Amino acid sequence: MNFRLVFRVTGKTLMVLAVSMLLPLLVCLLYQEDPLPFLLAIAITGGVGFLLSLIRSNDHFFPREGFFAVALIWLLVGVCGALPFYFCGFFESYIDCFFESVSGFTTTGSSILTAVEPLPRGILFWRSFMHWLGGMGVLVLTIALMPGLGARTVHLMKAESPGPVVSKLVPKSSQSSKILYGIYCVMTLAQILILRIAGMPWYDSIVNSFATAGTGGFSIMNTSIAAYNNPAFEIIITVFMLFFSVNFSVYFLILCGKVRQALSSDELRFFLIVVAASSVLIAVNIYSMFGTVGDSLRHAAFQVASVISTTGFASTDFNLWPEFSRTLLVLLMFIGACAGSTGGAIKCSRVLLLIRAIRREIRQVIHPRVVNVVKLDGHVVDEKALRSTMIFFAAYMFITLGATLLVSVDNFSFGTTFTAVVTCIGNVGPGLELVGPMGNFSAFSGFSKLVLSLCMILGRLEIVPILVLFSGTAWKRS
Repeated sequence: MNFRLVFRVTGKTLMVLAVSMLLPLLVCLLYQEDPLPFLLAIAITGGVGFLLSLIRSNDHFFPREGFFAVALIWLLVGVCGALPFYFCGFFESYIDCFFESVSGFTTTGSSILTAVEPLPRGILFWRSFMHWLGGMGVLVLTIALMPGLGARTVHLMKAESPGPVVSKLVPKSSQSSKILYGIYCVMTLAQILILRIAGMPWYDSIVNSFATAGTGGFSIMNTSIAAYNNPAFEIIITVFMLFFSVNFSVYFLILCGKVRQALSSDELRFFLIVVAASSVLIAVNIYSMFGTVGDSLRHAAFQVASVISTTGFASTDFNLWPEFSRTLLVLLMFIGACAGSTGGAIKCSRVLLLIRAIRREIRQVIHPRVVNVVKLDGHVVDEKALRSTMIFFAAYMFITLGATLLVSVDNFSFGTTFTAVVTCIGNVGPGLELVGPMGNFSAFSGFSKLVLSLCMILGRLEIVPILVLFSGTAWKRS
């Protein structure tokens, strides 16, 4: 293990994180709030990052170092991102600050706060801005800003980027990162402007767009988007939640003029079918609660988009919906968004591969001598990719059940405990019952909050990078 290079990359990432704290610092100054929490956080994060970046190392960087670096960086980003929360004095303990920070950067959106509106605007801005930074990945941002890391940065992108198959848009990783962030910034800016035109205040438009772009869901209102009681806002946010759930390579293909190839994506079609079918089924199920087709369909589409994109916004308290609708939303928490998007959970491409692999096995039983292959977008999926998909699914379910057992020591109901774990590992945000859209995670013990924080990081990095930390062979030098 090339620890020197890992620490140097970690240092540069922490320096980027310290610079990113300047923006909420400016918000504090703009609204005449106490800037000390961010000044202290910038000094500590920047100082540690600067010292680590001075470490000299060679460029021997391989997949093992990539996975280890990504896991270490995300843990430290959570630790340093919690500092403004800790210094502001609105949180009871550092564990609460760490939980909130990890929830922000992993774009989960679960919160321990019982009320968010009393918080300073600078802190609220930082909560949403963490979503925006974590949505595309703090390391992707680092690679874009500092292409001269002296390492094979593709290993970092493979470790941090979501989905069963990771590829660069262009030959150079730094250029791929710039393209991704370019698309990301343009879409975020478009949502800010559209929300502002629709009547939402500038500050609210910016922070809600950050939370939507990162598919995070931290809101500046206690009742989330429902507080605005504005159908136009809900429709705009619904559309953009779906936009940010789509693989960003689709937008890159469209920009290159390959519209037909972009729209022929099997995963995109599967995603849109699931969204449409779920919205209609839930709208029918909740029709008696809202009385009109328009309202029931609007709320159903909003919550379906919010859950499957793993954003976690709420236009109403879906915890009060019929059992069928609530169960369907929990299933969508497992499916998640498309690979290569800012969304979380298992991902539509993996679910689609699992369905097709099961179908192949059934056909193989019926016709043992026939050669059956699994295809995605017209291309044969190799057995290695299928095997890794099945291993990921098994590990995902095993960790979900194991974490549920650990969190159950707090003695809450199964609905609360299970959905708390599912929503954290899926980076969704709200669950059911105590952790529903109008609830929070404050009642959990410090131990459970740490378990749930680890679940968030495991879900965001898709398990493997964190498990590398617990592998004895990863720590060996040769």
